[in-house]
Amino acid sequence: MSTKWVVEDKENKNVFWPSDEMKKRAWLSDESFYEEGKADPVKFWEKRAEEALEWHKKWQTGYEQDKDKPWKFKWFLGGEINASYNALDRHVKAGNGGKEALVWVPEPTDEKPKTYTYKQLYDEVNRLAGAMKKLGVKKGDKVSIYLPMIPEVVVSMLATARLGAVHSVCFSAFSGESLRDRVEDAESKVIITADGYYRRGKPLDLKKNADIGASAPSVEHVIVVKRTGLDVAWDEKKDIWYHELLRDADDYCEPEFVESNETLFLLYTSGTTGKPKGIVHDTGGYLTQAYWTTKLDFDLHDDDLFWCTADVGWVTGHTYGCYGPLLNGVKVLMFEGAPDYPDAGRWWKTIEEQKVTVFYTAPTAIRMFIKFGDQWPKKYDLSSLRILGTVGEPIDEEAWLWYFNTIGGGCCPVIDTWWQTETGGTLINSLPGVGPFIPTVAGRMFPGTKHILLDEAGNEVEEGQSGYLAQVPPFAPGMLRGVYKNEKKFVETYWSRFPGYYDTSDGAVRREFDTIRVTGRVDDTMKVAGHRLSTAELENAINEHPLVRESAIVPKPHDIKGEVPIAFVMLKDPSKASDGLKKEIVKHVDSMIGPTARPHEIYFVDDVPKTRSGKIMRRILRSLVKNDPDMGNLSTLMNPECVDELKKAVGFKEG
Repeated sequence: MSTKWVVEDKENKNVFWPSDEMKKRAWLSDESFYEEGKADPVKFWEKRAEEALEWHKKWQTGYEQDKDKPWKFKWFLGGEINASYNALDRHVKAGNGGKEALVWVPEPTDEKPKTYTYKQLYDEVNRLAGAMKKLGVKKGDKVSIYLPMIPEVVVSMLATARLGAVHSVCFSAFSGESLRDRVEDAESKVIITADGYYRRGKPLDLKKNADIGASAPSVEHVIVVKRTGLDVAWDEKKDIWYHELLRDADDYCEPEFVESNETLFLLYTSGTTGKPKGIVHDTGGYLTQAYWTTKLDFDLHDDDLFWCTADVGWVTGHTYGCYGPLLNGVKVLMFEGAPDYPDAGRWWKTIEEQKVTVFYTAPTAIRMFIKFGDQWPKKYDLSSLRILGTVGEPIDEEAWLWYFNTIGGGCCPVIDTWWQTETGGTLINSLPGVGPFIPTVAGRMFPGTKHILLDEAGNEVEEGQSGYLAQVPPFAPGMLRGVYKNEKKFVETYWSRFPGYYDTSDGAVRREFDTIRVTGRVDDTMKVAGHRLSTAELENAINEHPLVRESAIVPKPHDIKGEVPIAFVMLKDPSKASDGLKKEIVKHVDSMIGPTARPHEIYFVDDVPKTRSGKIMRRILRSLVKNDPDMGNLSTLMNPECVDELKKAVGFKEG
């Protein structure tokens, strides 16, 4: 671990700065990249692309954008590249084939972890790519991957990319219907899945869900990994065992080099409202941003072991569980199963046994472990850690400080990353050798990118004021290039509110030290007596009450005011719940925002519905307060059991 960090108290907030040891080790410890990126973002990223990746053919033009349609932009035009080649081949050719690339920790404790070297991973990717090629998969074809957290998911992604085909990974906990929606939209030719996976010690049948997805008319083949040995349904015309397919496969498959702006993958949003959107990511720009954000955000060196706890079904798993670490030639850890199985010490035991140095997880998980108690992490030696990261939502101060002190021993910087499925990689966070690190404040804009905060009229707001977070062109190279087969949706969602800018739909505040505090989504809004209120703004006000752990706000129809805010509040100590505390919170909101934002009703609850990536499912809360029985798909929930408890709390009437 690094030595203790410098702590400065400023306006009642802890401000942390890198230790001298961290500055000496870090890839970046000064302003050089920030200054270079500000001076000429296009030249900055061209230089980074050349340094980071091996191009089959160099580009002719660094960046191009349609002045009338700003969403039509391209990076590294004419350049040719292959993602699989850059993640594997070049390391093997450089003599690093024997270096460990991936260590997989299975959920069952009687199974030993499995390690792949870069050469072993290269060999398996080549065999699968060659076998898929014989099945007819070619450049531009879509391959849906519906796999649990097993090594074959990374192999499948890289094998698909090797062919110049497009992968579409679907989170393995999604229902068969959710898979089919994604398969049908992408018109996937092949599905790669497994017989099942383990969850809390039990093997679950995944193949039956995959079969629902395979009913889509475009599907010709279903490749099935044997993970659990469950007896599964079998279609002799479509289904092929993965191990049998690879048994006679060739050892080498020539990589298909694609033009930089051709699609590498589709990733569908979780579909909290309506049909899921297929976010389109290109190849050259995405790989460039994945490489540099992984390297600089987490200060990755050859001797590091990077553990990103996100499932590969999410963009975080794509960029920081697969592409980013492998492009950098470092070792990445993959973990199967629940974080608290067989007990609440499983993650910390894994860190001790595997000597994890960089750990990246979600505030939702951190808060869960706080509940379990400090005794669990204290049982294990976590001294190998030197960098901590968070992702998925703004982190509250209590969770930040617990993570910093209890897991990091007060020695590891907390990299609070802001980004989205749409951005491909991180965009706002402080860097380990530069800082500063301030609880609840994401940090600085990544070098070579620029964001501004706007009011509703599109005017830039002053420091200290909240506004809409928007990205300024030239847009970051990893940014989405569209919504698959739906340009209208693409333009309406991201480019219509502030013409010329990318609209993140997140609110933020610019803070001291050139940092940005992201407050959360602003597209969940309500009109109360003609006043437009952001649920994120109201939630932040309630969350600042010292007894509140977390809150979620939704609007409820009102005969006079149109809508009124309803608050679901989770307390640090549930025994403190009382009518008196409700009045206190209302008074607190009055002082923070004004009486217009005053919650009409406050429900003290233990939990609210969340996706497995930690996002609050507000559409379910909206249905509850409206007594609407149509709550939509609950298959994405991490905690479906809380819905029945919430029904009791709000007096939901069935039927």
